[in-house]
Amino acid sequence: MSIFTKFFGDPNAKIVKEILPIVEKINSIEIELQKLSTEELKNKTVEFKERLAKGETLDDILPEAFATVRETSRRVTGMRHFDVQMIGGIALHRGQIAEMRTGEGKTLVATLPVYLNALAGKGVHVVTVNDYLAKRDAVWMSQIYDALGLTVGIIQQQLVSYKYNPLKLKIVDADGKDAMSEGGSIDKERDAKGAYKVEYEYLETCTRQEAYACDITYGTNNEYGFDYLRDNMVGSVPEMAQRPFYFAIVDEVDSILIDEARTPLIISAPAEEATDMYYKFADIVARLEENVDYNVDEKMRSSTLTEAGLKKVEQAIGVENIYAEGGMQMVHHVEQSLRARALFKRDRDYVVDNGEVIIVDEFTGRKMPGRRYSEGLHQAIEAQEHVKIQRESQTMATITFQNYFRLYEKLSGMTGTAVTEAEEFSKIYKLEVVVIPTNKNNLRVDNPDRIYKTEEAKNQAIAKTVKELQEKGQPVLIGTISVEKNEQLSLYLEREGIKHEILNAKNHEREGEIIAQAGRAGAVTLATNMAGRGVDIILGGNPPDKDEAEK
Repeated sequence: MSIFTKFFGDPNAKIVKEILPIVEKINSIEIELQKLSTEELKNKTVEFKERLAKGETLDDILPEAFATVRETSRRVTGMRHFDVQMIGGIALHRGQIAEMRTGEGKTLVATLPVYLNALAGKGVHVVTVNDYLAKRDAVWMSQIYDALGLTVGIIQQQLVSYKYNPLKLKIVDADGKDAMSEGGSIDKERDAKGAYKVEYEYLETCTRQEAYACDITYGTNNEYGFDYLRDNMVGSVPEMAQRPFYFAIVDEVDSILIDEARTPLIISAPAEEATDMYYKFADIVARLEENVDYNVDEKMRSSTLTEAGLKKVEQAIGVENIYAEGGMQMVHHVEQSLRARALFKRDRDYVVDNGEVIIVDEFTGRKMPGRRYSEGLHQAIEAQEHVKIQRESQTMATITFQNYFRLYEKLSGMTGTAVTEAEEFSKIYKLEVVVIPTNKNNLRVDNPDRIYKTEEAKNQAIAKTVKELQEKGQPVLIGTISVEKNEQLSLYLEREGIKHEILNAKNHEREGEIIAQAGRAGAVTLATNMAGRGVDIILGGNPPDKDEAEK
């Protein structure tokens, strides 16, 4: 305990204590709302909008709006917001960061401030870390928004966009009931498996403008940023997709606003055709030796030729002085070929898929088709992998996430780890961090790290421990930092005869299903850092089974 906390008390506890009377007011409204029909609940949205038009503020209608969302959720999803989730929702509405422990239901919490702020009619953006979560959360939570008369759009990479539409298909169950409507077979499946499965029956394709014109839009930080850049390149206002920036809730806010804060989003256009010199220099640098011909600085992500290395390169291309005779273009080719060789590893930074080099996002472990490294680096990697070299590019527009998210009138976020970066959030974004209490006591035990002399010893120890746990029927989740390490450790597990599921950038289509079942007795799941983002691991598997969970 710090001396300030001792004298002035815990500031976080004061914030939570201040919010509790609002939660009590929400709870007091609940009984009255339970008496209303589904249609009467839906009409609450019209009532709230009218009250706002007459001069009431969002804070004035917050208790009733939150209570309305809770009651609607209880009816259509079977999930009722806990009181601690109400506290999280209020913090988000106030433009704060809610730190909530894993499994506390951040997806459901977001529905409260999203609904309330969407009533203003200016559009609310929910920012997720990947396309899969954007689709999953939208389909899963849209049954609440739709029941309350709000529209939901989803933006995906490759300019694919969707709108939530429960009336898209007419599917009839054996009993003659609409399978898509509340209580139908597809709706029941969504309620049971919505935490990991995307029900595409509820999605219809639309334009970017239509997705942004919805009351609520789900998408990734990358797509929001790129759409902003595209809007700045159009010839007229009607061509723009986005509306003025009003309110955004950022999921995994520490990853997006801190870890990736300075990551530049770049839109580029094709320039001149790439030359065959990339192949030539890829072959030359392949013959160079690290620490003899070149040095690598991993921290600065840079590589430099030594005197000996420079001599070898000059001999290989037949010049006495590359700077004098080769010119800047040749020097650039050498530098980029060396960077590709020394700093970028296949199956860690990129994968080769169907003769194409595809970047792997270092933060999510996902493939990013259509994205390319700039300044000839991508061409150097293509030459190194002996695939077809695409045309070079030139930068047309660029922005960092830090600058993009500062455009919003109001910004808030959710994550399991924010207190450690509280100072950065406050200084850069003027965002306050509120730690939300857990609904139940946390029983997890965090053990100290184990350090091994060699990677082989570490992998052998992991395989041995996993085998013992699997024999006891205990589920195991193993995390690795790259596709390469993932596949390496998989070989050790195979040697021990351990049946396991692999989840990496090469196999992310089945991601949700694999993670959702990672809690089954004896299940072993080997995953890169893309895994587990927003998908709950329920003991006994999903859908939940009380007997399996007890086992």
